Amino acid sequence: MEDITKKATDEGYVETLFHRRRYIPELKSNNYMVRQFGSRAAMNTPIQGTAADIMKIAMIKVKQEIQKRELQSKIVLQVHDEMMIEATKEEKEEIKEILKESMESAIQLEVPLIADIAEATNWYDCK
Repeated sequence: MEDITKKATDEGYVETLFHRRRYIPELKSNNYMVRQFGSRAAMNTPIQGTAADIMKIAMIKVKQEIQKRELQSKIVLQVHDEMMIEATKEEKEEIKEILKESMESAIQLEVPLIADIAEATNWYDCK
C-alpha cells in the first residue's frame, strides 16, 4: 500500500488492471487531511477501479448475448458488483445462465470470479 501511494505521488496517478488512470493531485497538497484523502484514493483505486472495469465488461457481454439471442429481457440497474435484469418468466433460466457466464468470464484472473444469482418478483425482494 505504501508503494502504491509513493508511486502515485511520484507519477501523479494510479492505474487499474486495465490501465485506466485516476489522477490524484491531492497527494501533493499542503493540507494534511487532503493528502490523507489522496493516499486513501491511491490505495483504493487499483482494486475498486478494476472491479468497476470488470463489471462494465460483464454488462457489455450480457447486453450482447441478450441481443444475439433476441431476448426481451434487459439490464435495468447496476450498482457496484450487482446487475439487475428485468426478464420474462419464459426467459428467466436463460438469463440466469447468461448472467452467470458473462460475469464469471469477464476476465481471467488467478483467482476465479464467482457470481451468485438471485431472483425476485419485485425490486424490494431482490437480494
